[in-house]
Amino acid sequence: MSVDFFSIDCTEKPKTESIFGICDDQNASKAYTDVTNETIWIATVVNQRGTHITFIAIDHCLSIKKEGTDDNESTCDGMLIFRDGLYLVELKNQGTGGWLPKAKSQLENTIRLLQEYHVLDQFRHKKAFACNKRHPYFTVFDVEEKKAFFKKTNGFRLDAQAKIVI
Repeated sequence: MSVDFFSIDCTEKPKTESIFGICDDQNASKAYTDVTNETIWIATVVNQRGTHITFIAIDHCLSIKKEGTDDNESTCDGMLIFRDGLYLVELKNQGTGGWLPKAKSQLENTIRLLQEYHVLDQFRHKKAFACNKRHPYFTVFDVEEKKAFFKKTNGFRLDAQAKIVI
């Protein structure tokens, strides 16, 4: 079975706003963008150059089954596509606890699936963001963990903060 991560069904119209949010209502519906209600934003996208940015929902939009089962693969919430950039985004609204390892795992699995079904050579800038509304500021990963992620994912950089600068 082939999976198209760039499916038109999951793709929003490109945005050029200088700032907008990515939202997840945490109710088994797909993630989406918003330009008006900052209180519902989990991640904030800063786009000072007015770049055309396309958001594509993944979780609760694409159905990707684990091989040989009816269980869904664990994936991140969505991705931002622009010029030569591909940024994956996992959205959380959790207090303390194991949110960061879970987000990292979802990002890694999504990257594995993306690379299984698509060639990503056209993207020079590849990042994976773990965003938590309750912990919006930069969370430090140690150098070795970042290097291991980069190597395991064939070139994706890992970041944990709720502000995504394009």
